Amino acid sequence: MADYYKILGVEKNASDEEIKKAYRKLAHKHHPDKKGGDEVKFKEINEAYQVLSDKSKRGQYDQFGQTFDGNGASAGGSGQGGFSGFGNGQQWDFSDFMNQEGAAAGGWEDIFSDIFGGGRGASGAKRGSDIQVDIEISFEEMVKGVSKDINLYKNATCDACSGSGGEPGANEETCKTCQGRGRIRKAVRSILGTIQQEVACPECQGKGKTFSEKCKKCSGKGVNKEEKHISVKVPAGIQNGQTISMQGEGAAPEGGGINGDLYINVHVRPHDQFERKGNDIYSERHITFPQAVLGDNINIETIEGSVSMKIPKGTQSGELFRIRSKGVPMLQGGERGHHVVRIVVDIPKKINRQEKKLVEELRDLRG
Repeated sequence: MADYYKILGVEKNASDEEIKKAYRKLAHKHHPDKKGGDEVKFKEINEAYQVLSDKSKRGQYDQFGQTFDGNGASAGGSGQGGFSGFGNGQQWDFSDFMNQEGAAAGGWEDIFSDIFGGGRGASGAKRGSDIQVDIEISFEEMVKGVSKDINLYKNATCDACSGSGGEPGANEETCKTCQGRGRIRKAVRSILGTIQQEVACPECQGKGKTFSEKCKKCSGKGVNKEEKHISVKVPAGIQNGQTISMQGEGAAPEGGGINGDLYINVHVRPHDQFERKGNDIYSERHITFPQAVLGDNINIETIEGSVSMKIPKGTQSGELFRIRSKGVPMLQGGERGHHVVRIVVDIPKKINRQEKKLVEELRDLRG
């Protein structure tokens, strides 16, 4: 009997968010399209998530344990047609975890539409999988904006058949499997028993038509795995962990349709001198005791270079000074943040005889 909590590496009292987070991590790690992926492990993880992510199923599982054939959880329809393992040529990408409008309800269609994108859009057209990638930029690039080139190995529309799946010049025919309906009924085994579910015909990919000869280049799938180079414009002022979306730059669906979207998660490397708070940049500057008492003009390093700043007489350690408009630009335009300097007054741990005498005289004068 499979222990779904152990498979996902969570405790039995884990929250929905903890279960989803664990699933996402493991699904990315063991995805069959990823180098070093494990198809068997991937199916096992999805079976566990299918049960634990559903409150009703999870409650029954907690009460009665796994009372159904584990293989039954891997039947059913994917967001792009009947899912019966990876032998059907379906290619899955590392996608954003979001529900697609119009996705079918129940069984594996729910999981793969919710987790991996794909399925059908509001227009009814088949939709390819979304793809999610991570990029890293420097603190300076975050402030000024930058363009980054990324390489994707993804399903792309076959240029020989334009995604139709038919050999150029081949005749269109009514699909014999679905008799032109584009849909078939399929029995799906679940924790609640066997249910009938209507899914897209796997033979014609839901179009109701096939070709007398399949495209030689893509073997009738309408897509090929190709490496694509994409330039991503990262706007100035983007937050660490923020996501950029690029419509239509995801995977192409088999048999033609609408491309999925590309989601780029942006990570900003920490800076050794600067820290961002909102749209302000903070830094720390040490000064001597005489500078704090008597005042001074000092140079401050900002993201745009060195600027002069006045230290007033009697400045206290911990005081903040603001250099206007030297911070981070607002993402949607408008005013720019400021550079805030925190002053630290250094008190010497050791002083010579002359210094000690001067400090004692100062004490006596102020005594």
